[in-house]
Amino acid sequence: MNMVHDFQTLYEKYLNQVIAEIQQFSNNEQLWQTVPGVINTGGNLALHLAGNLQTFIGAVLGNSGYVRNRDAEFATKGLSIQEVCQILDAAKAEVLSALEKITDAHLQTAYPIDKFGAEKTTGYVLLYLLGHLNYHLGQINYIRRILSQSTNR
Repeated sequence: MNMVHDFQTLYEKYLNQVIAEIQQFSNNEQLWQTVPGVINTGGNLALHLAGNLQTFIGAVLGNSGYVRNRDAEFATKGLSIQEVCQILDAAKAEVLSALEKITDAHLQTAYPIDKFGAEKTTGYVLLYLLGHLNYHLGQINYIRRILSQSTNR
C-alpha cells in the first residue's frame, strides 16, 4: 500500500477540479462577486486554497521557502481567471513536489509544526488539508452556479 501515492492522486485530482471550477466562471468580474449571505468570492477561496496548501504542504513538508500572506488571500481582487488558474497550477506543482519527498513511514511521524494539535501525524494533517480543500471546492462550485444562474435570468 502506498498512501503517499494516494495523497498525490487525490490532491492532483481535487486541485484540477478547483482549476476547472475557476475556468467555468462566466468572466473575470464574476470571479470576484459573491452572493447574499456569503462573505468570500470564488477567487478569494481559490487564492486561500493555494496559500494554505503552499504553506502547510509546500513550505512545511517540501521546504519550498513559500511565505504566506493570508490576509492577501482574502483582500486581493480583480485578478483574471487565467491568473488565478496560474496560481493554482503553481500550488499544485508545489504540493506534488513536496509529496514526492515523503514516504509512507513519514506519514506516521509528528507533523513538524503544532498548528493542528499537539503530536498530530503528517498523515493526519494531509487528510485534514484534503478535507479543507474539498470544503472550499464545494463552496466555489455553489458560488459559481448561483452567480451563473442570476446572470442568465
